Amino acid sequence: MKIEKRNGIRKGILAAVCLGLALLTGACATGKNKVPVIGIAQYGEHGSLDNCREGFLQGLAKAGLQEGKDYTLDVQNASSDDAVNNQIAQKFSDENAALMVGIATPSAQACFNAAEEKDIPVIFTAVTDPVGAKLDQGNVTGIDNVDETYTRLTNGIRDAIQPDVTMFVRYVLQENKVIRIEVGEGSYKPYYLKGKGLKPAGVYVRQGATSVQASPEQIRQMIKDSDGDVFEEMRTVQQDLTFDEAAIAFKRYKVDFSEDKYIALGLRNIHDDQYTNLALLLSDQCQHTTKIAVFNDESCTEFRDSKEFGGSIFKQFENSINYLALCNRTVSTIKGVVRTDKQDYPEEAIREALLNALVHRDYSFSGSIIINVNDSKMEFISLGGLLPGLSTEDIRLGVSQPRNKKLAEIFHRLRLIESYGTGIRRIFKLYASCPVQPSIEATTNAFRIVLPNMNAVSAGAEIAAESKPAAPVITPQMKIVLDYLKEYGEMRDEELQELLHIKKTRAYLLTRQMSEEGLIEVVGRGAEKKYKFKQ
Repeated sequence: MKIEKRNGIRKGILAAVCLGLALLTGACATGKNKVPVIGIAQYGEHGSLDNCREGFLQGLAKAGLQEGKDYTLDVQNASSDDAVNNQIAQKFSDENAALMVGIATPSAQACFNAAEEKDIPVIFTAVTDPVGAKLDQGNVTGIDNVDETYTRLTNGIRDAIQPDVTMFVRYVLQENKVIRIEVGEGSYKPYYLKGKGLKPAGVYVRQGATSVQASPEQIRQMIKDSDGDVFEEMRTVQQDLTFDEAAIAFKRYKVDFSEDKYIALGLRNIHDDQYTNLALLLSDQCQHTTKIAVFNDESCTEFRDSKEFGGSIFKQFENSINYLALCNRTVSTIKGVVRTDKQDYPEEAIREALLNALVHRDYSFSGSIIINVNDSKMEFISLGGLLPGLSTEDIRLGVSQPRNKKLAEIFHRLRLIESYGTGIRRIFKLYASCPVQPSIEATTNAFRIVLPNMNAVSAGAEIAAESKPAAPVITPQMKIVLDYLKEYGEMRDEELQELLHIKKTRAYLLTRQMSEEGLIEVVGRGAEKKYKFKQ
């Protein structure tokens, strides 16, 4: 950093502090000169370099200086061309600029060299190693009011960067009243430009000797490393959120949803007041969806209809419930004068299965909740298997370990769920009298609940009963034959005729009927023919 006073120059210029958000240690500059022309040499087009330029200009404004009145600007960009870079610096020198600003190491070096013969003050920023770049030479005059500068630097950093990094910033007063700013590694990454937000435009990482915009994946990883693995508590990259549907839901159940409750509910992070992933789920901008498909066949391959519901999970819940109600037919039966109406599925069972999918799914996966409906069943498939240590039997017994605790607490507060672990048990209780019970299945990455169609089950049982062959009617003569065969094992035609005192024709008809009804077995033909008891 090089700061120098000149006669006739107004005091009070403060160059903005330009901190790389991935712990970039840059040189910052301040000066106390009123200048008619300020020449700004920027090495290339880059977000971090643009921020340094804008920060410097903001510093001038905060010092009370007005462009056109107190100074004029000559902003030049070298487009990363060294030859052009040197020409820009020489131009400022030839025109006797009152102050040069070099943004990035090559521009700082060019300005330094061009200004040295004319003793033009130079300040620079976005320089990682000023000593290595030999920018510590020359007439370094420092600053006059150290305490004031400390205060302005601290306030500027606090106003520009979120979360607060001032606890990791160290000021070292060197010889000639030059302030060196050291930035330690923060514990709550990523740090971002407040004016840009928690997105690539506001987050920078180091790549070699330069700073580049962080990718969304890098931002998410930094958030995960800082916030932990609890998805709903992590800061969301999407910060432009609205809560119209959530406000309606909270109002419906008479629960306060004012902004001062956001931190208590878990919608805002206590460290920097940023929205969490839980807020994203409740917001109108929720990126997760619920897909419902109705099929004509048992294998769920032939579509009859399909819907996809997005937005706040409150909206998804309402829309899904209403649509599934259309899929829940009512079958009426009349016995005598009594009419009985019975729905395919208990409404409460559908509600509990849907709430289970919405509240307990793993939202770190980007896929949708899947609900499949056909004539025999309704199945709910949500992403995320059971938490470690739990089994499907534990779930049936009512053991609950919510994956999304704060989300479950909100649904409980809104009386959408009664208490943890009761939903699955309630589903099975509703099917207590049904011949076919619901089923639950868990894999590593998915959880499924299947609700049988109660009317389809009943109809199937009736059809089975109707199609079951009637028990054969055993006449007295048949009983005599069967008793004989049970005792002696077999008989011939002559023995049968003698036993029953009947003629050959009647014996033939009787044995054929008993054979067709599966009572006896005929072995052999002609004179060798015998009758045996069929087991």
